[in-house]
Amino acid sequence: MSDLNVPSTPWRAEVIQDFARSELFQRTFQEGMDLVEETAGYLDGAGRQASKLLSRNAALAYAAESMRLTTRLMQVASWLLVQRAVREGDMPPNAACEERYRLAGEEVCRATGEAEGLPTELLTLLDRSERLYERVRHLDRRMYVEGDAEEAPHPVLTQQDRLKTAFGS
Repeated sequence: MSDLNVPSTPWRAEVIQDFARSELFQRTFQEGMDLVEETAGYLDGAGRQASKLLSRNAALAYAAESMRLTTRLMQVASWLLVQRAVREGDMPPNAACEERYRLAGEEVCRATGEAEGLPTELLTLLDRSERLYERVRHLDRRMYVEGDAEEAPHPVLTQQDRLKTAFGS
């Protein structure tokens, strides 16, 4: 594996660790896991029953959209679990930068399909999962991608270094 996806600056690991310890992470993690559980319950229960009542075309759309929904949620859940592993010290922050731990499946997860005739509850889950995926995608880009392009030091850490230099700490 190439080292291109591993950060070369210590500030990156600090940013990743800070996020993993944040309230934002905790809320996002809880929301993601709750949505995974709610979706599984729907698809195995009411959704399964509702899909049997759909027209042929709507049933095909239901199958495609439920697959997109589960793919999207599994990508988000995987990403969140990696961040939790960093939080709990089970994974070093630099390891989380490896491509295999990053948010993936963008082509499938960001696409939209035919919604006509689909059950309202499925449409609601699709919308919620899409919004969650986009937020996690934004976090992923900010933490892992955009910083790679810039490789600029973290502003807070830069200020801390200046203070340490000034006061000899």
